[in-house]
Amino acid sequence: MTDLISVANLAGVSRATAARAFSDPHLLKPDTLQKVLASSAELGFRPNHIARQLRTQHSTTLGVLLPSLLNPVFAQQLQAMEQQARRAGYGLLVATSDYQADREAAIVEHMLRQRVAGLVLTVADADSSTLLPTLAAAEMPFVLTHNVPQQHDWPCLCVDNRRAIAEATGHLLALGHRHIVMIAGPMRQSDRARQRYLGYGDAMRQAGLMAHPVIEMPSHTQSDFQPLLPLIHAASPLTAVICSNDLLAISLMGAAARAGISVPRQLSVMGFDGIALGEQLSPSLASVVQPGALLGTRAIDRLLHPSSGGGTERLEHHLRLGESVAPAFYGSTSGKHHATHG
Repeated sequence: MTDLISVANLAGVSRATAARAFSDPHLLKPDTLQKVLASSAELGFRPNHIARQLRTQHSTTLGVLLPSLLNPVFAQQLQAMEQQARRAGYGLLVATSDYQADREAAIVEHMLRQRVAGLVLTVADADSSTLLPTLAAAEMPFVLTHNVPQQHDWPCLCVDNRRAIAEATGHLLALGHRHIVMIAGPMRQSDRARQRYLGYGDAMRQAGLMAHPVIEMPSHTQSDFQPLLPLIHAASPLTAVICSNDLLAISLMGAAARAGISVPRQLSVMGFDGIALGEQLSPSLASVVQPGALLGTRAIDRLLHPSSGGGTERLEHHLRLGESVAPAFYGSTSGKHHATHG
């Protein structure tokens, strides 16, 4: 097994000098640092900064790991976190994983090298993460946002994703929709999307209807309309789609328009997140609204002032009615349609 001594021997330096290359690289001469880093890369060595106790002095920096800043729900959360941290005398070190679970540990290791005092994290899958148990063992304070761990008592903040989607699906059912599907980005990258799919299934089964398999899109923000076309033109046509986030819903609405499918006359579209952009569209987007700013504020408060235990804190959500959802219409295309209400 490759260790720091092997790196030091290959670079022709002492173990202490090799260690300094990873903990305090600015103290080394550039050529010495380059030798150590080259030897480390050749041997495949990466120091385990997570397992070490790096907080040797008080820090006023907090680390924040988010999947993306392209989604306004994360940007809104980040702005609230920055403001709340600043009020408490802290600054933020921010990075994004692009929904890639294999990048999370490396990003956090970099943050720990910067002596962060704590971490706010949104990871791909809280239950399968190898990062979180290591942080807990090292007693590094962290708070999860949006994640919904089912097997661990990690401190986390989220809405009740399963109940929220069940309510959104129930709203569509009450409008007479019976053929409803859910679309999402790659499911392995989002434990909250998996909870949302379970909620969709709960509502469909409660209504005595079949829950269709989730239709995975190429990404969390770009839809592919082709898988939906056969369902829309089937004998029992698809009339409503629930999307795992608003950006996916907005992309779907655009794709529907390009395919000649009218929203909501032929297809109702429901989003999740409640971003402000959705209200500016025509038709405006119906969505489950998450309290993004409150989530950010509470994450900083909980990180700096931890309660006696961990566990999940669920924040309230609500359904924003929009023009992208309407009663289901069935019948011919001659105009003699009728709404069927559940």
